[in-house]
Amino acid sequence: MRICIVGGCGHVGLPLGLVLAAADCDVVALDVDAEAVARVNSGVMPFQEEGAADTLTAVRAAGRFSATTNARAIADVDVVVVVIGTPVDDHLNPDPNAVVAAIEECLPYLNDNQLVMLRSTIYPGVTRSVGRMLEERGVKAPVVFCPERILEGHALRELRTLPQIVGAMSLDGAERATAVFDHLDVQCMVVTPEEAELAKLFTNTWRYIKFAAANQFWEMANDAGLDFARIREAITFDYPRAADLPGPGFAAGPCLFKDAMQLSAFAKNTFALGHSAMLVNEGMPLYVVDRLAARFDLENMTVGILGMAFKAGSDDSRSSLSYKLKRTLRFRAKRVLTTDPYVTSDPSLSPLDVVLEQADLIVIGAPHSEYKALVTDKPVIDVWDLQGNGTLV
Repeated sequence: MRICIVGGCGHVGLPLGLVLAAADCDVVALDVDAEAVARVNSGVMPFQEEGAADTLTAVRAAGRFSATTNARAIADVDVVVVVIGTPVDDHLNPDPNAVVAAIEECLPYLNDNQLVMLRSTIYPGVTRSVGRMLEERGVKAPVVFCPERILEGHALRELRTLPQIVGAMSLDGAERATAVFDHLDVQCMVVTPEEAELAKLFTNTWRYIKFAAANQFWEMANDAGLDFARIREAITFDYPRAADLPGPGFAAGPCLFKDAMQLSAFAKNTFALGHSAMLVNEGMPLYVVDRLAARFDLENMTVGILGMAFKAGSDDSRSSLSYKLKRTLRFRAKRVLTTDPYVTSDPSLSPLDVVLEQADLIVIGAPHSEYKALVTDKPVIDVWDLQGNGTLV
């Protein structure tokens, strides 16, 4: 099977391409990022992903995988996977036309014998819109929506184990999409495109709401001078009905907030639960800074933020709330220093030893394991309870 992944050098497309190539498919990753394409073709991963570097080396050596910026690669494949999601604008409105615009660029190279698979999160109704557009342009290729379900950093393992959702408008589309995932030996659940689109939005928004509940609980306990870490331990100890209560922390990244806002737009902005979750999660940095200002003389202090990625063990800083924390502190503190052992995209980062030496106050922004056993005589604000000393701020 020959497969072209549009957006194939990113966090969603590249892991999929690697596992399919490792499963004996011939894969080409099409991407507009020439630098990422060059790195991939030289055997270097453009971001961190467990097991990906070795897999990239193996599939390139086997001649099963390559990357290109030339859209003509689309014409020579059986399956075109489009990893272009629906973004939200500055007013938190989704742009359903983003995927359609990407498909229009592919149109000159599409043909009736191909399968078009949309992979990233999209606004409900986009799959059928793309299908109608292809029909109007004379292309009879079936269009399906198969949402990615991976945990960033563990994508290769999860792609080989998790069931796949196939949102198809026809039996032919469902069978051809299932055939793609048969290479990975995983089960498929076939539903309508709209059911698949909402399944993806519901999944991410459910996680976002759970994080918001934990963060709101933490704020309540914190305002009462109580350590939520101890309360949560009491709740969850050998009690299965509360086992999924997460701990507090900065709920961020490129998906959860965006998808909650897409779902809100789909509900005609009546999704009060989603709006409330957004207010809690996005307000976390502001709450932390207010608490710090009440305890410390911030105007005369240098604050160090440890961890600028949006989650632990990642080099991905997209939509990280550590940067919102940084912006807020710059108006309240004398100086702000930041560091991260993984992020390479931010030239303003300082080495950890410099931050520890010069900062008067430390805030753990991302719970990287490197900070767990950190020894310092400076006050440490640890919302995550990474160090096991409680979460009081």
